[in-house]
Amino acid sequence: MIELKNVRFSVPADESNDGGGPTKTIINDVSFTFEKGKFYGITGPNGGGKTTLSKLIMGINPVTSGSITLDGQDISDMSITDRARAGIAYGFQNSARFKGTTFRDLLSIAAGTDDEAALTRIIAGLGICSLDFLDKPVDTKLSGGEIKKIELATIIARNPKVAIYDEPDTGIDLWTIGPMVEVLKREQKEKGTTTIVVSHNRTFLEAADEILMIRDGRIAYSGGLDGALPILEDLSACSFGDLCEGETDVRCFR
Repeated sequence: MIELKNVRFSVPADESNDGGGPTKTIINDVSFTFEKGKFYGITGPNGGGKTTLSKLIMGINPVTSGSITLDGQDISDMSITDRARAGIAYGFQNSARFKGTTFRDLLSIAAGTDDEAALTRIIAGLGICSLDFLDKPVDTKLSGGEIKKIELATIIARNPKVAIYDEPDTGIDLWTIGPMVEVLKREQKEKGTTTIVVSHNRTFLEAADEILMIRDGRIAYSGGLDGALPILEDLSACSFGDLCEGETDVRCFR
């Protein structure tokens, strides 16, 4: 369980100041509890604070004030490394690539074993049938779908308490999204993973047990997708214009 209490995150309003000048608040007094084993979808307008909130949980950005606890333990001042060891995993919108490193290398580190049978079980659960895929270099030659599968596999291999995915549909085709959602739901149900997905994509949001809409650094709505859609329709008309990315993009629902 992840609990946020009065979490605030501010940055200097002017990049040139040394911290003594005016500030701009990105996340404004957010309190929320992510319960164990539930699937959460975080959505809302661009620039509203969705990704920033997820990075605060991971420790990529430090909270300015307030607290974050994991299973009752205050982790507000923990480093990213210590939070990862405590059971939080993070998938970036643009997945990292590592020249000279193979998928097998990364997966072995994440799983804590280089036993091929164990690694095979993990990739089989993602629908990867070819063992040759394990020896692919994690470099710029990989497609968007391939790099996302690799990142997803390394997160699953860690068996985290909390798994955060920032716009996991970035760079992948529509046919990959459905199977990805199925994998996340399976992990959530079978292992009790608290799953947090930042996305505009309706497929992910429909899979969520609860939707959080972040707007202007605050939680503007929490609840089911049906309740969120009227708000999102209003936002799509006034905020997104022609930025829609296809019929599955919730910003296009009018």
